[in-house]
Amino acid sequence: MYFPPFSEKDSRFERKYVVTEMHKAGVMQHIRMHPAAFSNLFYPRQINNIYLDSEEMSFFTDNVSGKGSRKKARIRWYGNLFGEIQNPVLEFKIREGMLGNKRSFSLSPFTLDESFNGQKLREVFHSSALPDWAKEVMLMLRPALLNTYQRCYFLSFDNKFRITLDDQLNYYRIGMQNGYFFEKYSSDDLIVELKYKKEDDAAAIPVSNALPFRLTKSSKYVNGFELLHPELT
Repeated sequence: MYFPPFSEKDSRFERKYVVTEMHKAGVMQHIRMHPAAFSNLFYPRQINNIYLDSEEMSFFTDNVSGKGSRKKARIRWYGNLFGEIQNPVLEFKIREGMLGNKRSFSLSPFTLDESFNGQKLREVFHSSALPDWAKEVMLMLRPALLNTYQRCYFLSFDNKFRITLDDQLNYYRIGMQNGYFFEKYSSDDLIVELKYKKEDDAAAIPVSNALPFRLTKSSKYVNGFELLHPELT
């Protein structure tokens, strides 16, 4: 599936840590006491995503198999999960190992409720100002997973490193049919991500080492899909 080349200068590392044996308050304390002097960047907010995949689930399969080059397509918005979605964004992500890049496009508003289905989502794509290559990709994809979580943001004193902390993770089944997303699975995991530009990789070593969490290749898309579809994994 064709994604055009992304600018390498905008690539960044995203190192993920899954925290299962510590409360959120303890994780936040470790972040705030970090030698890099992290402080709050934004107010916490709710993030919502519809992940898209091919009929053959090629994005999911590439992630599970550990393929070096991996792709992802999702629709993201902030605030309430259901109802009128005013500012959705379509994102294409490419990852090479831990180095990733993405390209984003605004979408037309839509409503997420019991009448939502794959056909209505395709109408959103057709009515949005997307480049031709993106519209062609969207014709080959379908809704595969809906998820939502709360995110806190932190920035290091030198402005080179960002940390995000995600909790209250909820995953929903979603498909081409109406109201298919009401089956839900909730996770108590906490997800910490350290993000920084490619040129800061060497300086990131002591920053990463000072985080007392387990480094992982965790993907919310893969985790949620496996939880909701154990028969396919």
